[in-house]
Amino acid sequence: MTTVSGYKRLMYGLCVSAALAASGCQVNVGGQSLPSAYYLTDDVQYFAPGPEFSLAREAATQQVRQAENAGLDELGQPGN
Repeated sequence: MTTVSGYKRLMYGLCVSAALAASGCQVNVGGQSLPSAYYLTDDVQYFAPGPEFSLAREAATQQVRQAENAGLDELGQPGN
């Protein structure tokens, strides 16, 4: 009878392992939320695209300053 209980333990262990592996869970790794077992029914997150160059105003200001230092106005024409 000990062999029957050994097989039962093995089967119970396999069933529990399969249930745990199939259930899944959401995990946070390195700042990423990896999907859970219900990822197909989760809401969709959307992040609008931002500007390609985030320092556009600073670059424009530097160009104006360089043009002023070269004696040109904002349009690149020789100033007075």
